[in-house]
Amino acid sequence: MQTPQGPVPADAPRWNRQRSSSMPYHRYRPAHERVEVPLTGRGWPSRRIERAPLWVPVDLRDGNQALAEPMDPARKRRMFDLLVTMGFKEIEVGYPSASQTDFDFVRHLAEPGVVPEDVTVVVFTAARADLIERTFASVEGLPRVVVHLYTATAPTWRDVVLGHGRDELRALIRRAAEHIARLADARPGPPVRYQFSPEVFNLTEPDYVLDVCDELTALWDAAPDRPVIHNLPATVEIGTPNIYADQIEYMHRNLARRDSVILSVHPHNDRGTGVACAELALLAGAQRVEGCLFGNGERTGNVDLVTLALNLHAQGVDPMVDFSDIDEIRRTVEHCNRLPVHDRHPYAGDLVYTAFSGTHQDAISKGLAHHAKRAADLGVPVERAPWAVPYLPIDPADVGRDYEAVIRVNSQSGKGGIGYLLQSRHGLDLPRRMRIDFASVVQRATDGSGEEITPDQLLELFDATYVAPGEHGPLTLAGWTTSETAPGRHEFTATVQGTPHVDGGELRGTGNGPLSALTEALAGAGIAADILHYAQHATAPGPDSQAVAYVECRVGQATCWAAGRDTSVLTASVRAVMAAVNRAVAASVG
Repeated sequence: MQTPQGPVPADAPRWNRQRSSSMPYHRYRPAHERVEVPLTGRGWPSRRIERAPLWVPVDLRDGNQALAEPMDPARKRRMFDLLVTMGFKEIEVGYPSASQTDFDFVRHLAEPGVVPEDVTVVVFTAARADLIERTFASVEGLPRVVVHLYTATAPTWRDVVLGHGRDELRALIRRAAEHIARLADARPGPPVRYQFSPEVFNLTEPDYVLDVCDELTALWDAAPDRPVIHNLPATVEIGTPNIYADQIEYMHRNLARRDSVILSVHPHNDRGTGVACAELALLAGAQRVEGCLFGNGERTGNVDLVTLALNLHAQGVDPMVDFSDIDEIRRTVEHCNRLPVHDRHPYAGDLVYTAFSGTHQDAISKGLAHHAKRAADLGVPVERAPWAVPYLPIDPADVGRDYEAVIRVNSQSGKGGIGYLLQSRHGLDLPRRMRIDFASVVQRATDGSGEEITPDQLLELFDATYVAPGEHGPLTLAGWTTSETAPGRHEFTATVQGTPHVDGGELRGTGNGPLSALTEALAGAGIAADILHYAQHATAPGPDSQAVAYVECRVGQATCWAAGRDTSVLTASVRAVMAAVNRAVAASVG
């Protein structure tokens, strides 16, 4: 690695001191020099996506051929069944002329009852007569079939890979398309549909692609009731997404028999902008999108259909496929591909709905409470109320996630997240200042290890810090009673063990309530305790639930928070006061 040492560019602003690197960037041509798009007056920037395209998963073909260990028949069938269950209606199932496994799988799909009546199977073939014939043999008996013909058309591929000029390659494609049409005409049953992909479309001269596609539209006699599919791949991303959008809009505007053509796109992700390319292509006129679940595919992968579809969902547009159990979808895809889905993968990763940051946790906690109140005000279930919760673009429940994983605690966490977990998991609604106090306790506990703390561990830490001192501290009440001796006058009697003055002796105190009487009794043992804040609540609905009491006490020079739990509110409150006293005593000794 070489730290950039060149001069700061003369035209750089004073606040940018980056220097020229030694990277050989001059070897690469920008996209606008590699392909010119004759488009003026583009319309896509002002359009909106208002309905889902036809989604076509290519996991079983393009995704599968990119795997180090391709799927076996059982995994292919499991993937196919998943795609059907999710609601995909056109599925590319293989490259049957490329391997016996793919051929056999397509033959398996031809068995009665395997493919639902409303699902169309797509098979992929190169422009060679023997491969086309093998492809047709594989789909015998399948009623709804798209035969997908592909040929690379970009200049580098024509010159380096295929060794054909423009006219020669065009003739090759035409002969392949004619052969497909002859075999389709001779096939009994419903008509075969046709698809053509000029591979590396995004690096091909637009006029050349347009001529080739228009010729096939005419050759295959496309009509509105039997449209052809022209699929325009960004096989290797070479420019910013707006360039691809311009290319798609040029084709959308100029394709012959436009009402007889389904304009499809197949973006890859070499620049990391596959999703953006697909979305802008839809704005530019595309009607169909090919991709893979979670973006599997060659190199950096195909465009991710999960992200694309849920992006629509997050904009209030029906994605037309079901992601209501995202974890089951992810587990199935991971099993079939033998590849993990990243923890930060949009919508599906284990951590994408999780906040560790204290400020994020506080905002989410308040947002969820506001959402629940709004749903109640509207008189609708929370899962149907309009969603507007900070940091969560969609409701995790929409994709089958519960709220337990939304807020998780480590050394970066704050009072909001900690309080939310204690309340949602354990029914403890801490006063605000107590949340602040406990947040510092949690941070000390997690700073050393750097590890996450689970909700159960959080409760254990809370109990050890605030509850246990009332039951096992240096000062204990061996027995106590309280009674109202007159209106507004309470008496508290206790035997206190552990005090230097009245060890084992009886103490009495009076006050305007049981707790003030308790503090008066403690004062008789030389312990000056002043209750600064008190709160209590039930930890769950119903008469048998436990009560929890929280107190903030000033004991001598120390101010401490503490808590107590019991089925009796009074007992919980007394335990909380004693816990505060013991925390203060321990602090003074320490």
